[in-house]
Amino acid sequence: MGKVRGVRGATMPETARHTAGIRGADARRLAREVLAPHRVSERLLGDVLTVVGELVSNAIRHAGGVTAFDVRHMHGEVAVAVSDASPLLPHSAGTPVTVPGGFGWLLVNTMAARTEISVGPEGKTITAYLSVTATMA
Repeated sequence: MGKVRGVRGATMPETARHTAGIRGADARRLAREVLAPHRVSERLLGDVLTVVGELVSNAIRHAGGVTAFDVRHMHGEVAVAVSDASPLLPHSAGTPVTVPGGFGWLLVNTMAARTEISVGPEGKTITAYLSVTATMA
């Protein structure tokens, strides 16, 4: 995990990286640890934790699990990246509102300022970028 110098000589995580098998609760805990030194708003923290939970649970449910996880606070935004072994792109299922589930990808794209998907020979990485300034109101 990368470190940067903090207040009074303390070190703080600037990013949280984790490899294969992370579960939702651990991913959310790591995200909290990365964001704590930056004193982000409760609203942004809630949005980040929701996006983390959705991306991790989607990787577990639809792609065999998480192969890498990363959270970064940088240049006015928080980036959440989740990798899995599937090359299949996420999509909104068009599930009726009376059926549980099927809204995660829509939710991620609603909360994030932008999302990026990169596909390679070992699967895909989805990165959601949440604006720090958009949630300060």
